[in-house]
Amino acid sequence: MNYYFAPMEGLTDSVYRREHHRFFGGVDRYYMPFFSPTVHQTLTPREIRELPKAESESFCSVPQVLTKSAEDFLWAAEVIRDLGYGEINLNIGCPSGTVVAKGKGSGMLRNLEELERFFDEIFSHSPLPISVKTRLGLETAEEFPAILELYNRYPIRELTIHPRVRKQFYEGEVHREWFTYAMEHSRNSLCFNGDIRSLSEVDALQAQYPGLNAVMIGRGLVADPGMLRGGTDIAALEAFLNALMDDYEVEFSGCRNALFRMKENWAHLHDRFEGSEKLWKKMRKTTDAAEFRRLSSELLHTCPMK
Repeated sequence: MNYYFAPMEGLTDSVYRREHHRFFGGVDRYYMPFFSPTVHQTLTPREIRELPKAESESFCSVPQVLTKSAEDFLWAAEVIRDLGYGEINLNIGCPSGTVVAKGKGSGMLRNLEELERFFDEIFSHSPLPISVKTRLGLETAEEFPAILELYNRYPIRELTIHPRVRKQFYEGEVHREWFTYAMEHSRNSLCFNGDIRSLSEVDALQAQYPGLNAVMIGRGLVADPGMLRGGTDIAALEAFLNALMDDYEVEFSGCRNALFRMKENWAHLHDRFEGSEKLWKKMRKTTDAAEFRRLSSELLHTCPMK
């Protein structure tokens, strides 16, 4: 079984990936939050920062692209290849309203004829193997058989399925029965993504699907960064969070944006601690970096981990 860290915008950036690997590890591939190539075919300073040369990292990262333009995708694939990466991931799962309105992300599932033309072009000319992250459909899971039949026509390196439809966003039932359908009918290797919170859940998935190649974990791994090593030790977590804060203060040339990024992480972390609500409320409100660090330490050492 391979373990992947899901791409999460505003959370699993290059700083987070580097420090998570240093303090916890256990991840076979870190999938990067998507970038969207444009007709200008240039990388922004932020994209350059978030796409380091592959050889500069001591772990495996996979760039993810969000686009409905075959030309833009192929340009991005060449850039990613030249940076030394061995795979490009296509996002057909993002449920964001602005993304879907532009026909990108899960919006690409609206018109399968257009998606087929897009696939014909990119799979014929991509300089890199292509993996795909998808949902079951836009409105209902019954859309999925036709979508999977389309995917089966192409040599997708790995198909990651988040078994929800777009309108669910990240809430409501994960439709395991449709992942079972995929396991029975997919010609491509599969990865499961969706509401994995513990290693016991991974073990249950593996028992249910012995042929499953990989799992992709997002929110569960942010909330329990040591999950894949058997659990998160408080001392390691505190050192990890302090390293993140140090790095972000350098990255963003100050504490304001560093605090924003750390609060995004704590929004997932604080629920794992009993009686953390009052301290978390103070952490959300403070604009002082030293006070935030003090409150973080107090929460870690006074609130029992669930």
